[in-house]
Amino acid sequence: MTKPLISVVITVYNEEENIKPLLTATYDALKDIDYEVILIEDGSTDGTVAEVKKYANNRTKLIIFNKNYGQTTALAAGIDMAGGEYIATMDGDLQNDPTDIPAMLQKAIDENWDVVAGRRANRKDGFVLRKIPSKIANYIIRHTTKVYLNDYGCSLRVYRSHIAQNMGLYGELHRFIPVLAKQEGASMTEVDVKHHPRIHGTSKYGLSRTFKVMADLILMLFFQKYFQRPIHIFGTLGLLSLFIGIIINFYLLIVKLMGEDIWGRPILLLGFIFLLGGIQLITTGIIAEIIIRTYFESQDKKTYKIKSVYQGE
Repeated sequence: MTKPLISVVITVYNEEENIKPLLTATYDALKDIDYEVILIEDGSTDGTVAEVKKYANNRTKLIIFNKNYGQTTALAAGIDMAGGEYIATMDGDLQNDPTDIPAMLQKAIDENWDVVAGRRANRKDGFVLRKIPSKIANYIIRHTTKVYLNDYGCSLRVYRSHIAQNMGLYGELHRFIPVLAKQEGASMTEVDVKHHPRIHGTSKYGLSRTFKVMADLILMLFFQKYFQRPIHIFGTLGLLSLFIGIIINFYLLIVKLMGEDIWGRPILLLGFIFLLGGIQLITTGIIAEIIIRTYFESQDKKTYKIKSVYQGE
């Protein structure tokens, strides 16, 4: 079986009414391209599966989960199953437009980009509950990770397959896919794409997602800067805490030698907290280093990635 040029990965969850127009629009948009469509059905409780089976063509593969795992896991499964040279991802709620995919794919091929990300130029979502939290999250992610995209929340993207399949998606890290791709050394650009209001079904996102994003951002910053050297953050903070604790307790020792009573002073408790905290942080750093070494060495993983090798003539 020949390898398709592009695999389009679509996550769906309780999108029964959207399946027919989604597949119709996708097939029509890709009719001039060698493609495959992979739908990941993420534990729907409605008739989504039946609708997919009813309207799917012979280039469509349906992956059915036994329960709801979430968008990140669904994307990971679809990407793992993809056989195309390029992989496109999009949501199944009809807000992304598959007609943008051919132009994004052509841009990736012509200009040799590893990732072409969509930017919703005229977003059709609620201003208070969707747009404002999204803009705040995008700003924070952009300036803390130094990966300068304008729209981290747009699922419509085109990747080279080797980039997408080595990002290590898990948890709820789908919003941070550009950051994960950058860690793989991907070259990346952004293009305006169409965005439509949701007509059928209900949104799976809420305001509470903002707090999850902030928690995941802390994890991403750790992975980005300290994944291969955790002792640098835990050890540095530990030594600082230990130093402050020693200074405080040395001061209290001098005070005690001068005849003053130090028992019951809040600063005494503070000094012990800094001392114990410093020891714990340094110990955590050492344990984290052992875990990272085990992670790489037990699986024969390399701490580097080679883009290409040139042999001179």
